[in-house]
Amino acid sequence: MESVNKRGPLLAVFAHPDDESFGAGGTLAYYAAQGIPVYLVCATRGEVGEISDPALATPETLGQVRERELREACRVLGTHEPIFLGYRDSGMAGAADNNHPSSLNQASPEDVAQRLMVLFRQLEPQVVVTFDANGGYGHPDHVAVHRHTTAAFTAFRQGRALPRLYYSTIPRSFIRVWVSQAPADSPFRQLDPDTMGSPDECITVQIDVSAHVDTKLRSIACHRTQIQQGGPFSQLPKEAVTRFLSTEHFMRAFPPFEGGDKERDLFA
Repeated sequence: MESVNKRGPLLAVFAHPDDESFGAGGTLAYYAAQGIPVYLVCATRGEVGEISDPALATPETLGQVRERELREACRVLGTHEPIFLGYRDSGMAGAADNNHPSSLNQASPEDVAQRLMVLFRQLEPQVVVTFDANGGYGHPDHVAVHRHTTAAFTAFRQGRALPRLYYSTIPRSFIRVWVSQAPADSPFRQLDPDTMGSPDECITVQIDVSAHVDTKLRSIACHRTQIQQGGPFSQLPKEAVTRFLSTEHFMRAFPPFEGGDKERDLFA
């Protein structure tokens, strides 16, 4: 029987380099700073992402460059070296890259779940973190990683007392703030707070990562190819950005949340 006092490892599963820093970077740094082993699985190398500056990468080298960026971000966050599943970035919904034979979009769900299961059994995580069902904003790779991770976790937890599964998400109240406070020409104005993120009442865990905001920002900065000068967050009031970065939000998928106050610890 596993010890009920076990804390860790924590395993985060995301789709592309930079998902970890934007979505849960503060939480990963928070637990790594406590000495808890933190592992990151990245399904792709983000081969068809944007290139903020042509001096940083070309379409042919972008995957290699983004792998280096992720390794640097993991060192900043204090996690173990990232583990790559080796699928190709599928691009946004409807893009021709969705049909690339090596893309995550074309991978067999059973194959992806099995490869995750092998890692789960090797690492024996107590806590698994991945995207919510919408993948944050509907990216097909994010949604796929949510499904595959959930399937692998469901099989992995059979006969185990401790594993917990959480979905990283954004409260819709935050999105409404972004929409209302952003300039008229900001991309935030295009967000739909009725469909993006999660209703506030569905969020079961709030992690105070205010002590790790600088670490989170430094990890985000590692992803140079994906950061546009004068990006959307630079257009929001500083207090709104600070509030967003200082708390990270999750929904507990397993064991089922049965009501009560929001939790403050993924290992509670």
